[in-house]
Amino acid sequence: MLKLGYKASAEQFGPGDLLEFSVLAEALGFDSVFVSDHFQPWKHTGGHAPYSFAWLGALGARTRRIEIGTSVVTPTFRYHPAIVAQAAGTLGALFPGRFVLGVGTGESLNEVPALGIEWPPFKERFGRLREAILLIKKLSNEERVSFEGSYYRTQRATIYDRPKKPVPIWIAASGPRAAVLAGEVGDGFICTSGKGTALYRDSLLPKLEEGLARASRNASQIERMIEVKVSFDSEESRAREDTRHWAALALTPEEKTGVEDPVEMEALAAALPLERAASRWIVSADPEAQVEAIRPYVELGFRHLVFHAPGPDQPRFLRLYAERVLPLLRAEFG
Repeated sequence: MLKLGYKASAEQFGPGDLLEFSVLAEALGFDSVFVSDHFQPWKHTGGHAPYSFAWLGALGARTRRIEIGTSVVTPTFRYHPAIVAQAAGTLGALFPGRFVLGVGTGESLNEVPALGIEWPPFKERFGRLREAILLIKKLSNEERVSFEGSYYRTQRATIYDRPKKPVPIWIAASGPRAAVLAGEVGDGFICTSGKGTALYRDSLLPKLEEGLARASRNASQIERMIEVKVSFDSEESRAREDTRHWAALALTPEEKTGVEDPVEMEALAAALPLERAASRWIVSADPEAQVEAIRPYVELGFRHLVFHAPGPDQPRFLRLYAERVLPLLRAEFG
């Protein structure tokens, strides 16, 4: 079954506006809404960073059908994994079968300013994520959990409010080690579009399969979700111009290394030409062109597509996409 979702850009919009956009997405037939969890946005001017767990409580109360979740939260620095387990338990109890906990290794942009820490190398960040997931799972399934790990510990801890069926944990991966981890212990796998087909075909998805094999799990046991970056409008020039707000996504990892200040990140992004700012996005005014550009991701096995649009007029995008593109995707891919 194909699922078509909406990415709520918490770095771009305040909580009230974002809530109304997401309620509209459900009314227009989208299947899910996933929200980012940032402490700092990608740009200082006009930036936002509402608290995802509080916002998801409001979204769940205002909607009835859609799947909701984080894409993604970092359960390792700003949040102790026990607190993440508590938040997930509450949301899972309030909205049974609808909440998904998406997790990842995080970004210095969000963790360093909030905590004043030195951003550790990937080895530690990955070790923390693996251990945090283990602890969250224990707290979601057991009582009186005393845990002694390399990074976290609990003493006779219980999550008292939680759903009968534990909240699914989906793991974000942009590299091979996290993809293996998703296959080993995740209920779902999350990645983002626009990085070249070879990354998904030759690295991430084979490593996901490797993780599944290591854990003797069936491929059907894990959901494959991809955030697809689309800029669609009836005017292609407008669709292209809309990508300027998210120019930071076109910066290379090397260009962003050590940048934790939204003011500095904004300056780096502003220096990029429009052509490069648009490079991560599927930009068109043609619904058929959108479908054809999305086709490779579906053929790679992604059955949950969450659309991230960069423009300031999100209701316009949602209505246009729901009317002109979603029906074509459902007809073509089921």
